[in-house]
Amino acid sequence: MKKNIILTVLILILLCSNIAFADTVVDEPIISFEKGRVLNVEDKHMEGDYSYDYQQVKLKILTGKYEGEIVNIENALTDNSLYNIVVKEKDKVLLAIEEFEESKNVHITDYARDSVVKLLVIAFLLLLIFVGRGKGFKSVITISLTVLLIFGMFLPLVLKGFNPLFLTIIISTIITLITIILVSGLNKKSYAAIIGTISGVVIAGIISIIIAKLVKLTGMSMEEAGMLMNIPQEITFDFRNLLFAGIILGALGAVMDVAMSIASSIQEIHNANNNLSRSELFKSGMEVGRDIMGTMSNTLILAYTGSFIPLLLLFLAYETPFIRLINMDIVATEIVRSIAGSIGLILTIPITAFFAVTFLKKEKQ
Repeated sequence: MKKNIILTVLILILLCSNIAFADTVVDEPIISFEKGRVLNVEDKHMEGDYSYDYQQVKLKILTGKYEGEIVNIENALTDNSLYNIVVKEKDKVLLAIEEFEESKNVHITDYARDSVVKLLVIAFLLLLIFVGRGKGFKSVITISLTVLLIFGMFLPLVLKGFNPLFLTIIISTIITLITIILVSGLNKKSYAAIIGTISGVVIAGIISIIIAKLVKLTGMSMEEAGMLMNIPQEITFDFRNLLFAGIILGALGAVMDVAMSIASSIQEIHNANNNLSRSELFKSGMEVGRDIMGTMSNTLILAYTGSFIPLLLLFLAYETPFIRLINMDIVATEIVRSIAGSIGLILTIPITAFFAVTFLKKEKQ
């Protein structure tokens, strides 16, 4: 009986404590990110049960509600240099400011890189206009629209649960139409390039889907894919569809370039000698395509391999057996990504050549 009474009292105490804690107002911080400039740095070392190095940093906040304020903070350093942000005088840094009701904490979260990146983008766009003139300006417009479609439409809709593969097909079609029509106008050459581009990326997508199912790719070879399982939107992603979407978008630019080059070459050859037969014109286009094919396939493969170098070095350092390497999900994924894109690119050449010849010869008739 006494045990039951004690147990009941303990349960009541726990329930009351839960209610009390639930009613307690927690001082939740408001976090904002602002830029700052380092004014002074002193390297220090803390001895004790846990010794560590740190920097005593005096800095000025450059943006936000605390703009102009001078603060002194400790910038802790760990034994792992990968995660350290070692600053020096005059460095610009990104600050995380945690605001509480009566205080604030300031932390250095990274180096401020946005100014240099913006200058690089501006230089690239100006160079594009300077060299390309009218067509360069049109290229700037198409690049801007592409970025807007991906960041303003594709990614937000994927985060809302829409099928990424379906969205990629729509986005790729829109990007292809806008880019080719803006750069080349509405004509036979553009129609052939559009058909060739869409056919090429669709083929790349189909090949990647078939091969991914055959070799059982998960689409979760990247660490970021696993992190997507815990995002606040609580979306259940089809990671293989995300993989296919990435393959199509990754191949789109190169495929579009090849299709446009083939269509333009065939039109120029036709204009120079409109007495050529269909087969002769097609062969001329294919000859141009063969010259392009090797370099553009190399472009895709090198682009994917370039982003893969640290991991390849890691495998090499630990002497990973080839049979283990080739069967790893992450390695198989990158191989499928580069080969599927390259196959789509190769088949774009005859498809574009065929339609370019068909449209141009039909125009003559």
